[in-house]
Amino acid sequence: MTGCHRESPAPQGQQAAGQIKSYKLRGKVISTNAKTGEVTVQHDAIPGFMEAMTMPYKLKDPSILSELHPGDLITADLEVSGDANMDTVIDHIVVIGQGKPDYQPAAVYHVPAVGDAAPDFALTNEKGRKIHLGEFRGKALLITFIYTACPLPDFCPRVTRNFAELEKELAAQPKLYQETHLLSASFDPERDTPATLKKYGEGYIGTGAAKAFAHWDFAVADKKTLSDMAHFFDVGFSNEKDGTITHTLSTTLIGPDGKVVAFYPGNEWTPKDVMADLAKVYPQG
Repeated sequence: MTGCHRESPAPQGQQAAGQIKSYKLRGKVISTNAKTGEVTVQHDAIPGFMEAMTMPYKLKDPSILSELHPGDLITADLEVSGDANMDTVIDHIVVIGQGKPDYQPAAVYHVPAVGDAAPDFALTNEKGRKIHLGEFRGKALLITFIYTACPLPDFCPRVTRNFAELEKELAAQPKLYQETHLLSASFDPERDTPATLKKYGEGYIGTGAAKAFAHWDFAVADKKTLSDMAHFFDVGFSNEKDGTITHTLSTTLIGPDGKVVAFYPGNEWTPKDVMADLAKVYPQG
């Protein structure tokens, strides 16, 4: 998982030394090496980083090596350091197809796929009101996961800025605005109270916050529901000693029928991508 820790800003157009850039990796396990803590993966091309190839990778958490087997199909986060060596490790590995079906991974994450029905998860929004995903049936729902104290600009703040831009674009199209809803779900129930979420939302929405909250909810679930949501939406997170949360990014577009239309892992997606997918859901705009 990619950690949210404070870093010095990079010079424009460069990645600062020590910063970590995350890419999505998808491929097949070829072999594992307990002595080196490495897994060799035959993976697809990684846009913006490398072509398809087979090579060994260090695991950020070597203890999970025993859960990987030759033939497993996996997705993972490939973390690349910003120093001259460009060291790489992989983390947040999800086994999406077992090469050895007689074992059970310690945790099973679901990667949202087109057509998957989203469960009716319940949360508490910035007004302290209980909401649930099912109440947005009949609309296209875009849901993402953040926490308000996230200090790294390219993670939660970047995703929330994308949502703020989408909010403006959708508001400019009244019919489409009525047919959509945005939801930013926090994975920090200890600190992200309704009041905290409201203040956070106002910081991105601006003077139109009161009206926008009717179209864009900031909400948090209880710990049990949050765990279930994290596993369904492929969100990995863990609390660190310094108060930050190590986490991945996950954004999903759910159609009016309650089924997944598109899944946007990581932070590379843009509002333009979402608008293009909404155009497929509502061809007339």
